[in-house]
Amino acid sequence: MRILIVDDNPTNTIIIREILKKENYRNTVAVTSARDMFERLGVKDFDTVEESGPSDVDLILLDIMMPEMDGIQACRILQRSEHLREIPIIVVTAVGDSNKLAEALDAGAVDYVTKPINKVELMARIRLALRLKLEKDWHRNRDQRIQEELKLASLVQNAVLSSPIRDPEVEIDAIYKPSYELAGDLYSWYSLGEGKYAVILLDMMGHGISSALFCMFISSVLKDTVHTYVEPEKVIQELNRRFIQLHIESKLIQYYFTAIYLIVDTRRKKIDYVNAGHPPAMLFTGNGQAVRLDKIGPPVGLFDGIETDPQTLHYEGPGHLVLYTDGLIDAQEESAEARQAWLEEQLNTCSHDFDREAMSRLFLDETVPRKREDDKCMVWISLK
Repeated sequence: MRILIVDDNPTNTIIIREILKKENYRNTVAVTSARDMFERLGVKDFDTVEESGPSDVDLILLDIMMPEMDGIQACRILQRSEHLREIPIIVVTAVGDSNKLAEALDAGAVDYVTKPINKVELMARIRLALRLKLEKDWHRNRDQRIQEELKLASLVQNAVLSSPIRDPEVEIDAIYKPSYELAGDLYSWYSLGEGKYAVILLDMMGHGISSALFCMFISSVLKDTVHTYVEPEKVIQELNRRFIQLHIESKLIQYYFTAIYLIVDTRRKKIDYVNAGHPPAMLFTGNGQAVRLDKIGPPVGLFDGIETDPQTLHYEGPGHLVLYTDGLIDAQEESAEARQAWLEEQLNTCSHDFDREAMSRLFLDETVPRKREDDKCMVWISLK
């Protein structure tokens, strides 16, 4: 533990150092002014308060009354630095100087001792300040590790998302904007051969680590499930069975996810789908007609057995099919029908080919009033 003593009175410095030495705090540094203190801390410019990096000082004992720059002004400057504001400051003040003391505490000091210095009082306040510093350092290091792990987890989560498909009969792409590092939305698609493509978009309840972990679990079983069962009804039922098998013990939170899963048959020009509690997908045909895939059943994971209602629709000529999660419209303040109509209007004026730049503007539209932030995801299927 390194303690920095800042006092223009040599006698006070000697007294403090002797007290600390007898208590086995021998790693001390003494300077006689605030400017010397900043130089010792690596600060060259008081305006920007840029320093070379985290300081090796763990505690500052700072006299309030000093020439040129007093301790209160020095405290304010220290608080402007991301690294230096973490160093606890104990100010040394004369008895009865309560106004200055209050000003120093407001400026960032964590505690104080009065002159003449009492050994017991000084050591008690030093031990408390150092203990708090150790706890803050531990929490800060832990938070930093967590942030690094979250970034890594986010990279892993993004890596399992499907890459775009560019085939002569169909093109599939997506745009995704998580509200946090980890998200609860997941999309995947697979070529099944003979002009057939399986596409799924799901939205896990909640946000953060738990939702992301559930998404990763579903992703791990999805490819095998799709290629084994293929048909929308059977795939959704199998995902429900696998999710229920997790045996989630929390009784306070009911975990589940909504999903829309479909098979696009480009040769027969038909779409088979099951919607498990998900916002309706929309099919836009070449003549400007919009068809909602709005036959909706229960979400996945709420019941041991799930009743599905598979649907089929046909299309002619070029068009585009859009799947999305509710984060794209639920944060708006209008009614559900108005939100749906707004999105339908936005998508109906687009070309059938996916325009990432235009969709990015839609995702980031600041003119649309939003009550809350949510994960936003859209899957775009261009039908040739």
